[in-house]
Amino acid sequence: MPTPHNNAQKGDIAKTVLMPGDPLRAKFIAETYLDDPVCYNNVRGMLGFTGKYKGTEVSVQGSGMGMPSIGIYSWELYNEYDVENIIRIGTIGAIADFVNPRDVIFGMGACTNSGYAAQYRLPGTYAPTASYELLKKAVENAEKLGAVYHVGNILSSDTFYDDANSLAQWQKMNVLGVEMEAAALYMNGARAGKNALCIATVSDCPLRNISLPAEERQTSFTQMMEIALETAVGL
Repeated sequence: MPTPHNNAQKGDIAKTVLMPGDPLRAKFIAETYLDDPVCYNNVRGMLGFTGKYKGTEVSVQGSGMGMPSIGIYSWELYNEYDVENIIRIGTIGAIADFVNPRDVIFGMGACTNSGYAAQYRLPGTYAPTASYELLKKAVENAEKLGAVYHVGNILSSDTFYDDANSLAQWQKMNVLGVEMEAAALYMNGARAGKNALCIATVSDCPLRNISLPAEERQTSFTQMMEIALETAVGL
């Protein structure tokens, strides 16, 4: 059955979904890498496609920006469409001073300033983490592809324009970079008993005033895409 945000039918979406924030990046991946891609969703322009990569059925769909948006789409994929694995592929701002533009970051854990976990009414602070099986396989593929990568803690922030200028405080705790979606994805995956991973390419270094142009972010971060696709093979 379609949902209010996805007009796919059950069976239209693969067990593994690659999820960029930008739906145009989803379209680029489908047209560039997938065999016989079929568009299964265009509600609100949040494009989704299913095709095959090296014989494995794979879907790719936009998530939009921020934890509320990826929270909606990933919840529906896990719980309404029986998706088992979601790999976020997006951009991230480097916080650590040894991380540079175009490096790949694997979010082993996702700190957050969001209240997303409040819905679970837990008697403590929840620590969102990636699924080890996906993380291990993705890092192995990064090695094979010769990627410059880092594995560690990232920050999922509710604020892009941070009035408190707090990134330096997170840097003190060896947080590698800041993005806006992974923590909610990891929590939805944990709650559903499914797998989640964030792979992100560094698009800017906010503490160093370095930023790559929007067009390059949309189409040129192919190494991250290939790592995710190779990780999807056989799942």
